[in-house]
Amino acid sequence: MSHEMLTREIGGSGIKTSAIGLGTWAIGGWMWGGTDEAQSIAAIQASIDAGISLIDTAPAYGQGRAEDIVGKAIAGRRDKVVLATKCGLVWHVQKGNHFFDYEGQPVHRYLGKDGIIHEVEQSLKRLGTDYIDHYITHWQDPTTPVDETMAALESLKQAGKIRSIGASNTTPEDLRAYLAAGQLDAVQEEYSMIARGLETDMVPLCVENNVSVLSYSSLSLGLLSGKMGPDRQFSGDDQRKDNPRFSQANREKVAQLMAAIDPIADAHGATRAQIVIAWTLQQPGITFSLCGARDPRQAVENAKAGQLRLSADEGAAISAAAAMHLQDLDG
Repeated sequence: MSHEMLTREIGGSGIKTSAIGLGTWAIGGWMWGGTDEAQSIAAIQASIDAGISLIDTAPAYGQGRAEDIVGKAIAGRRDKVVLATKCGLVWHVQKGNHFFDYEGQPVHRYLGKDGIIHEVEQSLKRLGTDYIDHYITHWQDPTTPVDETMAALESLKQAGKIRSIGASNTTPEDLRAYLAAGQLDAVQEEYSMIARGLETDMVPLCVENNVSVLSYSSLSLGLLSGKMGPDRQFSGDDQRKDNPRFSQANREKVAQLMAAIDPIADAHGATRAQIVIAWTLQQPGITFSLCGARDPRQAVENAKAGQLRLSADEGAAISAAAAMHLQDLDG
């Protein structure tokens, strides 16, 4: 039985949006084997048409490429979108800590006030908008006090350039520092059936302080999509090629989990991936699930997961199967 798209609020911001969000890392092409702009725009527009209002991007996804594409896709429908983007990975200055090189250019983790003020203007320009609904520190910068970062973000909020504040790739210590410095509405962290580390420290802290969790990699880079059989080959700069998580042994274990999920998927007329995403959203404290899509078909499939409601028994059966088949995955 199909329901409305599940919507939830981002922390204490008053901003309500779809529990399923579109993540656009793959759309930037970087580490995903390139990108097709027309397909990507179609995927974003199909997401919006299917009820996904939350679109998550970042300057680092292809150095502005993903933001440019999102800007083109949302032109004329900005009012239907809750737009999240990020700051703190910079290539315009070499301050903070060196993080990696992108096509020969150094990228630094930097959350100083001057960096954030510069970055927000660049993002607004690329996205073709005058405000960002949810602005997130992408990676943490140990060289800048959280108070300075938060003061810069709060001033952007007063100016109406951003409407809420988030932090990504954080520890419980980071989270406490942000909470001491101002109003943090959400954290964005990896969370999936395979990566459940958040449940011990982070989730209780978030629940207690009304901080939403935007989970990314719910399908674990496609490993939990139900389409990643033991025989799949990876090529080019595809980050999954040499990733131990994608070993054949792991894919065999995931295949056993999928066999356990199949009867539940059949009962809902849903795909395996939709059941995995719905399960993720029903875990305590997990508010949003960001799902990547590179074409309209994947976008619509992800959106439909936000209309599923699993019963308590179904949720428990999936958790039990995950505990049985996933506990000794490599990587």
